[in-house]
Amino acid sequence: MGLTQIHPEGWAPALGYANGMLAEDGTLHVGGQIGWDENKEFVSDDFIGQMEQVLRNIVAIVEAAGGEVTDIARLTWFVKDKQEYLARQREVGQAYRNVMGRHFPAMSMLVIKELIEDRALIEIEATAHISK
Repeated sequence: MGLTQIHPEGWAPALGYANGMLAEDGTLHVGGQIGWDENKEFVSDDFIGQMEQVLRNIVAIVEAAGGEVTDIARLTWFVKDKQEYLARQREVGQAYRNVMGRHFPAMSMLVIKELIEDRALIEIEATAHISK
């Protein structure tokens, strides 16, 4: 089975990884996204700002593969601060709906100690199924 690397147009190069890999059967694996933009510059040092950017990045990769938000089947969240996430549930929900609407795929969340990029507060990876 062949794989196609997915990289949204205009994004800075992914060095040593792929933003997305699309299989012939339409399964799209989106690598962990953090709260930076297409130029690899952080948009915010705030959890909600980063979370919204992460989701926008995921949607951009899905769209670059020919899909849409409703094709996203799974999200795995990695957060550094459980208490901040829990304390900001209303804002989390609003930011999520701003990007994803009312599409709620299967999700898991892990609380972790660190991420590779020191400024990153959250990382999310996704799986989508792009209909042919």
